[in-house]
Amino acid sequence: MHRIKAALAATTILAGATAAAATDLEVTHWWTSGGEAAAVAVFADAFNAAGHNWVDGAIAGGGNARPIIISRISGGDPMGATQLNTGRDAEDLVKAGLMTDLTELAEKEDWANIIRPAKLLDACKYEGRIYCVPVNIHSFQWMWVNRGVYEDNGMAVPTNWDEFAGSADKLREAGIIPLAVGGEPWQINGMAGVFTVALGGTELYRAIQVDKSPEAAASPEMTRVFEAVAAARNMVDDGFVGRAWNDAANMVITGKAGAQIMGDWAQGEFSVAGLTAGKEYDCLPGLGVFPVLDTGGDAFYFPKPADDNAEIVAAQLEMASLLVSKQVQVDFNLKKGSLPIRGDIDLAAANDCMKKGLAILENPENILPSGEQSWSSDTQGQFEDLWVEFFNDPDMSAEEAQARYVEIVENAD
Repeated sequence: MHRIKAALAATTILAGATAAAATDLEVTHWWTSGGEAAAVAVFADAFNAAGHNWVDGAIAGGGNARPIIISRISGGDPMGATQLNTGRDAEDLVKAGLMTDLTELAEKEDWANIIRPAKLLDACKYEGRIYCVPVNIHSFQWMWVNRGVYEDNGMAVPTNWDEFAGSADKLREAGIIPLAVGGEPWQINGMAGVFTVALGGTELYRAIQVDKSPEAAASPEMTRVFEAVAAARNMVDDGFVGRAWNDAANMVITGKAGAQIMGDWAQGEFSVAGLTAGKEYDCLPGLGVFPVLDTGGDAFYFPKPADDNAEIVAAQLEMASLLVSKQVQVDFNLKKGSLPIRGDIDLAAANDCMKKGLAILENPENILPSGEQSWSSDTQGQFEDLWVEFFNDPDMSAEEAQARYVEIVENAD
């Protein structure tokens, strides 16, 4: 009851439009690349302009950051706010009652009608209450192509995966690495998800990700996906193991590599480098085969402060409101390369790739769930381990890897 009263009091403070006092709020996140840093500065500047103090707690790498963030919150040392993926990252923390309830703010600002697709806000709910705020729509379903690499070597710029795969040998002859890959587990797993859609089709993806069908996981269509991932082994350089995603993106930006399969956050790196979509680089949603998006993204959670400090809760609610406000959504997503969670804002400044993404979102049939929304952290980890082992070991056959994949799906939670 004391916590409920504190939260109500904080909401009243927020409704007054003026914070009682400037509040320091430590904010943890893993946005540390050039494009990401430019984007997160938009949030920090907006919060500071509201009279508070954003205390930056950046931790490089989501794989490093998540366990630290979760450990601190569960261990009684909460930060004021934290980025996590939209999905099941914070599921146990919410169930344990460790997150500030945002429901009254969400209802007041009508988040249910301004945030799209609805599944993003649904992922923030537990027992009908809202515990996070989505801030963008991210999708892994993109391939980024350096146009100059092809044009300078007298080659047609590929418009789909098959054309790209057919160009790989000629790229190597020209001294160019066909595919820039970062060997971190989440990168390899994400790339496999892109192949699943592009080569297996949206029905296969939904059957596995939504229905969790072992039969679909064992299908010939999924076999084709494993075979394509095996073929991609021959398109990378020996230095891919452990490479950061933004370093792989830089290989494409500088013309050392022809393309990268990576989420739309890579676009922030192209922007920081001064490259223009449709001119120096192209983007192929769904590898140019199925133009769809698996709509995951980032969300902010607000851990309950020690002693239910009403001043901190008020600052948390004010930050949550700012994160979904129109101008902040425009400014942040233009820097991040992601799509806004609001459908009622002006994105006239959007580049060609963002416009492709916005057009895809107009058709609900084009929207797929992300892995973070479908699987528990444990199951995601099992998929990552398998895909990394398969990609790193040319002696592992597609048949062997697929059999293990089926087992994971059968026992998934």
